[in-house]
Amino acid sequence: MTFLVGNGSGFSGDRVDAPVPVVRSLVARGLPAALFFETLGERTVALAQLERRRDPEAGYEPMLERLLEPILLDCHRHRIPILGNFGAANPPAAARLIARLAARLGLPGLRIAIVEGDDVMGRIALDQLPVHEADGSLDMRTARLIAANAYIGAEPLAAALAAGADVVVAGRTSDPALAIAPLMHHFGWGPDDWQALAIGAACGHLLECGSQVTGGVFWDPGFKDIPDPANIGFPIAEVTAEGGLTITKPEGTGGIVDLRTVKEQLLYELHDPARYITPDVVLDITGCHLEQAGPDRVAVHGLRGHARPETLKVTACFEGSWLGEGEVSVAGPNALARARATADVLLRRLEMRGLPVRARADLIGLASVLDSDAGTLWRGYDGPEPPELRIRLAAEGPDRDAVDQAAREALAMLCCGTAGTGGARWRVTPRILTRSYLVLRERVPTRFTLHSAAELA
Repeated sequence: MTFLVGNGSGFSGDRVDAPVPVVRSLVARGLPAALFFETLGERTVALAQLERRRDPEAGYEPMLERLLEPILLDCHRHRIPILGNFGAANPPAAARLIARLAARLGLPGLRIAIVEGDDVMGRIALDQLPVHEADGSLDMRTARLIAANAYIGAEPLAAALAAGADVVVAGRTSDPALAIAPLMHHFGWGPDDWQALAIGAACGHLLECGSQVTGGVFWDPGFKDIPDPANIGFPIAEVTAEGGLTITKPEGTGGIVDLRTVKEQLLYELHDPARYITPDVVLDITGCHLEQAGPDRVAVHGLRGHARPETLKVTACFEGSWLGEGEVSVAGPNALARARATADVLLRRLEMRGLPVRARADLIGLASVLDSDAGTLWRGYDGPEPPELRIRLAAEGPDRDAVDQAAREALAMLCCGTAGTGGARWRVTPRILTRSYLVLRERVPTRFTLHSAAELA
């Protein structure tokens, strides 16, 4: 029997209407299926923790209600469980929101599982753990800790499904675990069935970033075109008990699934093709080969699995400095000279005021991505005169007020600047430092609790 795994989100901020055609396709095919949402990046949990500090009922995926409302009823009617790490820093509050949504949709009996244990802040001394994939020379002893979360595996999620959960709300899981869990539950895979788990890990890895495997990011107009990019279909995987894995997408959606898109996503963030480490299994793709099995259908063969690691990765986020950004625009004849003069004046103003910040200026439209802090590219540019430019001043430092004052200098250019200056804006945001550690998995116990929507609402 084939089991379908659909993806409804690849990160926090993804298209909120993406799950609708995925669920429509899962329902139409009539096969056993699950839907998962991946909404966490390395810093997303830290930002969520800051939100939770401001409001105890916040700290989860802000678009959660918009993502689930159009599809929750159909998923429940057709027995398609939903899994997500959209609980972020506050899975209980996310579960309560889902319960209120369920009550409004007439689903008081919806069973919601809350998976916890990933949050290790205050439970584990980070300075006693080995640093993983980070600059060990940085002195973090005085940095204020915002969040510390372990990447947990699929077992507690699969156990929640076995207990009858319709929706599984988690915090920091590994991305592949969201796909492995429903496969473990459906096929009865054991936690040491490395070959089967390798199929699940590859499934999760290929689907985890949503449309990246169906044409998003792959798309390069004129070189790698895709149809109907405004309507990219999010991916669906077909998995069989025999180890078959095929990637596809809903009919009637844009984007494409072919050998190129699947290869790009398969190699995404893959440091060692022989050892893609997840909490559940170590995936080896060195013997992998792909087959175009039809339009928008790619079969994945030759995957191998090895025993899972004894450790889990913990990503810790610390308060960093402040980032200030100020922008103004110039347009029309002599725009380049006016933009250069504006940038020079802004940097000079920070020196005159003695503001303790590190700063740079960029000319957006000319040089803003590949340039140095010294502005080497825009200062040395001698090409055609651009019709318009936007000047961006960036300032960074530990003192919020100093950074704010630096960024506000762009606003002053509305009257103090060159002719034709307009469209000023500025903002100040906190910066977050991240560092990863390794911890023995037995030090990160996980658990789940199961509730009806009526109990939580």
